[in-house]
Amino acid sequence: MSTQGKSALITGITGQDGAYLAKLLLEKGYRVHGLLARRSTDTLWRLRELGIVDDVALVDGDLADLSSLIRAMQVSRAEEVYNLGAQSFVGTSWQQPLLTADIDGTGALRVLEAVRLVNPGARFYQASTSEMFGLIQAAKQDESTPFYPRSPYGVAKLMAHWATVNYRESHGMHASSGILFNHESPLRGIEFVTRKVTHAVASIKLGRQKELRLGNIDAKRDWGFAGDYVEAMWLMLQQEKPDDYVVATGVTSTVREMCEIAFSHVGLKMEDHLAIDEKFMRPAEVDVLLGNPAKAQEKLGWKAATSLQQLIEMMVEADLRRLGGQ
Repeated sequence: MSTQGKSALITGITGQDGAYLAKLLLEKGYRVHGLLARRSTDTLWRLRELGIVDDVALVDGDLADLSSLIRAMQVSRAEEVYNLGAQSFVGTSWQQPLLTADIDGTGALRVLEAVRLVNPGARFYQASTSEMFGLIQAAKQDESTPFYPRSPYGVAKLMAHWATVNYRESHGMHASSGILFNHESPLRGIEFVTRKVTHAVASIKLGRQKELRLGNIDAKRDWGFAGDYVEAMWLMLQQEKPDDYVVATGVTSTVREMCEIAFSHVGLKMEDHLAIDEKFMRPAEVDVLLGNPAKAQEKLGWKAATSLQQLIEMMVEADLRRLGGQ
């Protein structure tokens, strides 16, 4: 199926995943439209870093406003819609639970409704999350593992996930969800633990700070590279039938192990610079996340290509470049 000239609409295009997905779709010949919520200052740095800021058409709109989503669908004439927009930081969701519920939960419902009203034949992707598994009910989580979210973020995302299933079954829409496990990159926000670590390690190496303060370093996560994961999103919308897929590496590592990779890459000892700080402990912790991507491998032909070591070293190098002004 040719993708040349197809139109896509991405909510959250200024985020990590949105930027990588936009680049992928542009490479495949799509006309890419991105929803731009004008709430903060410089939101376009990721698109600039990937060299695509002038290649995407930005449409003013907000997940809190159905009328703007309908207008974005009309303007973009989108045949594929990727809902990646969210309040995406788990820690913030305890401080802003209602905002998180509205943007991450009801916001997805608004996008689904806009698609249904303007072009119900368009294919829809929902960015679900491993945080929906929360208090894990199986050692390795797949599409049949029961959900037990442990944060307002996880709860909101679970609503969006089930809304996607509902629109698929109630309205016959080609609506799929990717249950993505943690995925990182040099474009990750600095508030996320991987980027907090790589930025701090680069700063310590360059003599700009002395220590890194973290909370629970024994938490285990299944970390992959966002650049790999956006390909799985695209593949889901190329399938004849919509479905839900776990996207993961199938390997779990502790925050401690991730830190060791970062420090050793620049020739430093982690124990000389790492401090545990209670203020970074969460009210309800998700101790272990480990995905089983067998279905995505079998049906989509997708497999994670980047190891945790490669990922963290890539991120450290990017932060060294930024901080060193090279």
